[in-house]
Amino acid sequence: MQDSSVAAQSHLKRTLGLPSVLLFGLAYMAPLIVYGTYGVLAKASDDTAALAYLLALVAIAFTALSYGKLARLYPVAGSAYTYTRKTFSAHLGFLVGWATLLDYFFLPMVIWLIGAAYLNAAFPTVPTWIWIVAFIVLTSALNIVGIELAARFNIVLMVVQLAIVGLFVALCWHYASAAAGPGGIALAEPFFKGHVPFASTMAGAAIAAYSYLGFDAVSTLTEETIDPKKNMPRAILWIALIGGAIFVVAAYTMQLAHPGVEFKDTDSAAFEVAKMIGGDIFVTVFLAGLILAQFASGISAQASVGRLLYAMGRDEILPKRVFGFIHPKFKTPAINIAIAGIVGLIALKLDVATSTSFINFGAFLAFTAVNLCVIRIYFSGNHGDKKIGVIGGLVFPLIGAVADVWLLASLEKTALVLGAIWFVIGLVYLCWITRLFRQPPPEVAV
Repeated sequence: MQDSSVAAQSHLKRTLGLPSVLLFGLAYMAPLIVYGTYGVLAKASDDTAALAYLLALVAIAFTALSYGKLARLYPVAGSAYTYTRKTFSAHLGFLVGWATLLDYFFLPMVIWLIGAAYLNAAFPTVPTWIWIVAFIVLTSALNIVGIELAARFNIVLMVVQLAIVGLFVALCWHYASAAAGPGGIALAEPFFKGHVPFASTMAGAAIAAYSYLGFDAVSTLTEETIDPKKNMPRAILWIALIGGAIFVVAAYTMQLAHPGVEFKDTDSAAFEVAKMIGGDIFVTVFLAGLILAQFASGISAQASVGRLLYAMGRDEILPKRVFGFIHPKFKTPAINIAIAGIVGLIALKLDVATSTSFINFGAFLAFTAVNLCVIRIYFSGNHGDKKIGVIGGLVFPLIGAVADVWLLASLEKTALVLGAIWFVIGLVYLCWITRLFRQPPPEVAV
């Protein structure tokens, strides 16, 4: 009886259907934030932001297909960490998981920091630290109480987000139509500009790819998903495609309404466009939507880091007593969620630019590893209950891996240096726990 009770507590509770998983993934991506970064992307891509998002979507879609295949073969929490561990080795799995922690750990912090910055701009008399602490406390409480409650809350937040995106798109189209005059709207203009070098659009695509970070995060919810072998591959691909469609349409209509890259402030270009197309009332609604988007994204991001730490704790890569703990009542990794909240307090001493630089190194390294896992499985012949063909097992993941390496190499020097330092620290820790690789890390406990 005691053994059965312990076993029951060592597994997460399956409560999430496909719609809830989709909402979590989209909330993690925060579709409305496409407007918050529009000015920077438009300038980097030389006013071809819509095409940049489309090119980034093509690259991400191949990686999403690889994630889907692995989620079906390995329906457990852990994401790229678990996939690499099972496909290659425990050592490589640890290093990928360690690198991924950069993305998972610091993304919630960046989300809370950006949300606090928006609120501070609207209410300058309230110190930024109060908003940061409020975000952390609220999202931590929701995630500890239960993923199911957080999923229900995400439904409301995502409906609001998508409604504002729809309104922004409609107002941009209306404004562009009115301004076009008798000649009508130049519909192809946002995608094709003969004078813009392709290299500029590709530089924009490297930035645009950051917006897709999060399509993979739902794989950490596999053990809480109903029928994960069926629902998880669908969710991962659909999140990437739906998010990409929103990004492309949003950027496309913004370019129609405001062609060119001249803004009073590049970092807040969307606010300028929002006021131009909808006046002060719409600007207020837009600001409220951005804050809600940050809150929803923070819930999903913190939930994901909690479950990655749980997977590593359960495997005894990290101390199991702490990181492998499941709350007996709420059936959630409560300690890990609290740790993620505490790490978020670092935002009190950082700005958005500095904290963002930590994220991308781990993400693109994990994406590359996932594609390589599918290629390895294809050559091994261990395809599970469904054979993987040459297109899905070799060609697509190879394209995804090449694209991800290119994105990794496109990161700024600071991000590459910081990522490399973090990776070396992980390598040293791995040497310590494995006695200089003379023994493998503990086996996966599924």
